[in-house]
Amino acid sequence: MAVVVFHGGAIRVDGVGPDADRLVVVDGVIADPDHPVPADAETVDLEGGLLLPAFRDGHAHPLLAGRERRGPVLRDASSVDEIVERVRAWAAESDEPWLVGGSYDATLVDGGVFDARWLDAAVPDRPVVLHAWDYHTAWVNTAALEAAGVDADTPDPALGRILRRADGSPRGTLVERPAIDLVLDRAPRPGLAADVDALAWATQQLATHGIVWAQEAWAEEHDVPSWMAAARAGRLAVDVDLALRADPQRWPGQLEHLRRTARAVRDEPGLTCRTVKFFVDGILENHTAHLLECYHDAQTRGLPNWRPDQLADAVVACDAAGFDVHLHAIGDAAVRAAIDAAERIRESLRGGRRLTIAHAQVIDPVDLDRLADLDVTFCFQPQWAMPDAVMTDLTLPRLGPGRERQYRMHSAQKAGARLSFGSDWPVTSPEVLAGIRTAVTRQDTDGLPAGGWQPDERLTVDEALDAATLGVAHQAGDQDDRGTLRPGMVADLVWIDRDIRRTPASRIADARVRGTWRRGIPTFLAVPAAAVL
Repeated sequence: MAVVVFHGGAIRVDGVGPDADRLVVVDGVIADPDHPVPADAETVDLEGGLLLPAFRDGHAHPLLAGRERRGPVLRDASSVDEIVERVRAWAAESDEPWLVGGSYDATLVDGGVFDARWLDAAVPDRPVVLHAWDYHTAWVNTAALEAAGVDADTPDPALGRILRRADGSPRGTLVERPAIDLVLDRAPRPGLAADVDALAWATQQLATHGIVWAQEAWAEEHDVPSWMAAARAGRLAVDVDLALRADPQRWPGQLEHLRRTARAVRDEPGLTCRTVKFFVDGILENHTAHLLECYHDAQTRGLPNWRPDQLADAVVACDAAGFDVHLHAIGDAAVRAAIDAAERIRESLRGGRRLTIAHAQVIDPVDLDRLADLDVTFCFQPQWAMPDAVMTDLTLPRLGPGRERQYRMHSAQKAGARLSFGSDWPVTSPEVLAGIRTAVTRQDTDGLPAGGWQPDERLTVDEALDAATLGVAHQAGDQDDRGTLRPGMVADLVWIDRDIRRTPASRIADARVRGTWRRGIPTFLAVPAAAVL
């Protein structure tokens, strides 16, 4: 019998009752406070820090994050010229026939539109494909367009766009997956061993931030073998649920393929496949998010991937097949369609089925009023709730006056939605503490704007902690076993070096994770071994 005793700090049991001053874990399960402790029990001195239920990431893409490591680091590049030089150096060191990498900062160019000729200057003879930070846009060189046969006569694919020059030739920026896949479908897929290494690195990164479970929010069927191989090899540092992407152009025939894929994953350690992911729309920054009214700077309401009736029927079919549902919805029309679909499976939601609406960037007030009678989770990405360069340079000009209200976390919770947090990594860092800071302050790292951006949508620290722990456990259907530190719960734990509930809100992200335990077993320790006795 393995017994571990945590003491010497604050222990947040559930956010409702008082803190505990000691936690006893027996064989990976939290024991009653008066459980006998043998003399040889392991003890962990929290050194005045805070012990919490471990963090969970309700919307992330670990495989994409791991794959990014194979290419040049581009996110911090401050100009197009800097990106091009890094790509040039990368190509000089690689003999790969295709160079696929990312991600780059789309705000470096007005409107986020990049030209193939800029990459041609670095790599004229091999295809290059770079993902933008949003993964809804790609920048490619001329060799990539030629390899895919994309030219002035190529029509835009359904649900995608090929941005063009005045003469109709492809500019080099491709918008949404159907357009990006015109090129990527010609590129060789990453090998299994490389993907397993990518997943091992990515999940260990999550563990360093106190995370023990993640929703892989975009799994293609052809990527599932990589996940299964990583799980069998014991190389996943967090538990993961795969959300298989529903393709509107393959639906409804795709459903049986998804069922077969999910059945194949059932016996993998630490890996489940119980969710279907729907991209209801795109993103605001490239005019593909679906809005109820036209964009301020373009005569379009976006590019919805699913008609509302088609989406609702598909959600009903997934429910009948035993899947939970994860819906990417950015624009207010997409959020409305997602809520419409939730209403169609209302009874299943009451019976334990899980429906999550991710991002929910713009919500019409009328639709907030519909949440009280629906057991749905809104998975927000809290680090987005501030006026950074993406917001000021790309998002707000698209929305225009009157639609500035975004990421209405407080309003959604007050209306009756359950909140969970996700990072959308690699779009944003998986640092949970940075997300909690932003949710509480709605300020950037410089403390601006004073008082917070749309301050009435701020959360309290306890509300943000609940969203990052118990809220994601509810999203996963694990709330009876995880998400609190009550007796009988699985010992998923995170140790932080200070009590962030008593820290100035602007300094929450200064805290550091010192340890992460999954089922009572440490997956990350940032302290010398001698400090854990």
